[in-house]
Amino acid sequence: MANKTEKSQTEKRLVGAVVPVGALRGKDSVGVGEFLDLVEFAALCKDMGIGLIQLLPVNDTGYESSPYSALSAFALNPIYIKIAEMREAAGFEARINKIRTKFDGSERFPYQDLIKAKIALLREIFTKKSGEIEKSNGLKNWIDANQWIKEYAVFRRLKELNELRAWKEWKSFNTVSKKDIETLWNDSKFASEHLFWAWVQFNLDAQFLKAKEKIQGLGLLLEGDLPILINEDSADVWAHPEFFNNHFSAGAPPDMYSPEGQNWGFPIYNWDALAQDDYSWWKQRLVCAEKYFDAYRIDHVLGFFRIWAASRANNTGLLGRFIPSVPINQSDLRELGFDEGRIRWMSLPHIPTRDLEEFVFNGSANKDDLSAFCESALERIGNEELWLFKKTITGEKDIESFKINETGKKYLLRAWNNRIFEEYDKENYSPLWYYHDSRAWGSLSEQEKKELEALIERKHLESEKKWKTEGEKILSVLKESSEMLPCAEDLGEVPECVPAVLSALKILGLRVVRWTRRWDEPGSPYVPFFDYPELSVCTPAVHDSSTVREWWDKEADQDLFASFTGCPTLSKIYNPGTAWYILKHAASAASRFRVFQIQDLLHLSPKWYAKDSASERINVPGTTNDFNWTYRLPEKISEIAKDDELIRRVQELCAVKPEVNTKKTC
Repeated sequence: MANKTEKSQTEKRLVGAVVPVGALRGKDSVGVGEFLDLVEFAALCKDMGIGLIQLLPVNDTGYESSPYSALSAFALNPIYIKIAEMREAAGFEARINKIRTKFDGSERFPYQDLIKAKIALLREIFTKKSGEIEKSNGLKNWIDANQWIKEYAVFRRLKELNELRAWKEWKSFNTVSKKDIETLWNDSKFASEHLFWAWVQFNLDAQFLKAKEKIQGLGLLLEGDLPILINEDSADVWAHPEFFNNHFSAGAPPDMYSPEGQNWGFPIYNWDALAQDDYSWWKQRLVCAEKYFDAYRIDHVLGFFRIWAASRANNTGLLGRFIPSVPINQSDLRELGFDEGRIRWMSLPHIPTRDLEEFVFNGSANKDDLSAFCESALERIGNEELWLFKKTITGEKDIESFKINETGKKYLLRAWNNRIFEEYDKENYSPLWYYHDSRAWGSLSEQEKKELEALIERKHLESEKKWKTEGEKILSVLKESSEMLPCAEDLGEVPECVPAVLSALKILGLRVVRWTRRWDEPGSPYVPFFDYPELSVCTPAVHDSSTVREWWDKEADQDLFASFTGCPTLSKIYNPGTAWYILKHAASAASRFRVFQIQDLLHLSPKWYAKDSASERINVPGTTNDFNWTYRLPEKISEIAKDDELIRRVQELCAVKPEVNTKKTC
């Protein structure tokens, strides 16, 4: 646990650097940043005056590069191990150098190839030194102290045995009890394989702790990132299905950046089951994280209040709802005068025959084609020229499988979400996000619309009370279970109760400069930096956004921001001067922590500008490729440390005083 000195440090006003561990280029890195490279990076931060290092998640994600798609809430990612530092690696220097030579020159690290190469070498070392490793009392004691390793090691072995398929697709052991896992762990036929995964984690833990101690010795804080959600294909969901609800897929409602909403594919929590177990799983997770971190970022904190949940039959988040929430029930609708037929009209998608002919069959279908399609997917309402989807059609994935043209599929997908309500349980309904755009809404009278709006708003206010209760309860448990300082990522559609709960629990919220605006006022003006709450983290960019440079050159309303900061002559082309001006203002925020992505700090010097600003991003949401999550520093840490101009500029940034309420000028 953090000691009293460290705890007081978290109450100080600090500037922080955000960096993925994999981005680091240490003096002896092997193709990717490793935990022990944090020591060298921390020394550079110390010289710059930076007081906090914030990391992205570091859990094992298998062969998936996204750090938010973990195979385990406890196991660390083997890609961050420095093999040369392992005692058993003596004699394998040539093999280590071979991997370094192959991968270290890459502009971005090739995640899958590199993790495969490192695990293959670790297996070689383990095989050769297995006798020595099996006798290690240190490893045995570590296993006794980290009981989660058993389910993780058994899971990893079975996953490898099943050619990396998801556990739901395994031929056996896809449903297990605690006793089953213990039996598998103790099976002598597989003891060596289980011990291999435990040995890897034992060494990762030792190296990360060593890095943490060095960082602590330099007087810096280390902040981790705890994703709220866990991959469905994980040891945790496999071993503890009672704590998760796999019927739903977590995501986020539509917004200006994701008009179809988001469907992440992760299960939501069974909070009742977790509460009955005194939240032991979450408490254990915090205990594990507290070994390394002084503070932690709570990813998607809104999910502790309510989570946007979609059916697993859908690909998008359009047909989702908040859980928990107070439903609109059939009696509510009947009180407003809606009979069974009109409730069906509002809650089921209706498709006119003319639309089928025009959009699905491009106006050229013969009657036989139309009849065959309707027979398989639709059912007619009496003799009307209206159709409903058959009850066997459960979601967008079914529609995607239809053997029709793409134009027709797109139309039917739109039609699937064309309704006011979804009946998610018998006689219980939730409004769709875009219900105003539905065919059914357009058919209502103005009085009916007014009454329905009032009903939806009343249910929303009742739901807000539930969200406040849920958020207070769960976050209080987290706060009381650890001395780490919690920092919440409270972006998105934020319920009114969230800021008050975070403030009462002294949890820092997040203020991203480009999005911290008064959106309900004309022109959506920026919130002045002196109005940022002290209990907040201010940042001009996050791992899912463009860098400040790319934002300024391609996305920003430059005139509006320049006027807001009092410098109408601010350069339209991003350069170190522009970087200094923008970052200086962010550093002047009243927030306790002002944190900057390492890319944005490097732009204070002319030496570190990539030719293409887009190449400096960490992740582009909504895309899956080899680019995402593989960012590396443009040069080794030791070379960056020689840039006196950069160090001087960051030192000045760290010395910026809080902005006061006065007229701003350049």
